[in-house]
Order: sequence, then C-alpha cells, then structure tokens
Amino acid sequence: MGASQSSPKETSIHQFTVKDSSGKEVDLGVYKGKVLLVVNVASKCGFTDSNYTQLTELYSKYKNKDFEILAFPCNQFLHQEPGTSQEIKEFACTRFKAEYPIFQKV
Repeated sequence: MGASQSSPKETSIHQFTVKDSSGKEVDLGVYKGKVLLVVNVASKCGFTDSNYTQLTELYSKYKNKDFEILAFPCNQFLHQEPGTSQEIKEFACTRFKAEYPIFQKV
C-alpha cells in the first residue's frame, strides 16, 4: 500500500505566521485584501542595487492602493545574505529607504 498523503493545513498565505526582523511573530492574515508581492532579497547579490531600488519605487507608488511588499532575506543562494536579520533590515532601510516589511532571514 502507498503512503497516505496528508493535505497541508495552510491553503492561503494569510494562514501563515512568520517572524519579523526583530523576531516578533506576524500573522500574515493582517494583509488579507491586499495585493502582495512576496520577494526573496539578498544584500550581496549582483542585482541588489537595482532590486532594492525598484522595490522601493514600486512600494512608494502603490502602498496607498492596497499593495504590500513582503521581503524575506535568504542566504540560500551562494551565501549572498550573510548578515543577521537586524543588519539586513538596517541595510535596506538606511541605504534604500525601504518602508515595506522585511522579515526574519529564512
């Protein structure tokens, strides 16, 4: 007999809880009704400058129109995000004026 497959508990992004850059839990249900752009970011990638600049421009343009960017730093690809979650948030907010949420490194 084959192994039984269980269906995932979460069927929507709004059912997940994640941690922000300071480790506080955030229920993604607070973003229900908004258009979400979920992005993987890294500070040592060759596209860092253009990506963060474009994300900041996009957010500035649409933040008042039920649009939200959810940024998740990740060190998975060639170790391009070596900093701590707090260092990453400081980098993005200081250098690129990021106003959108930057979550804990995944």
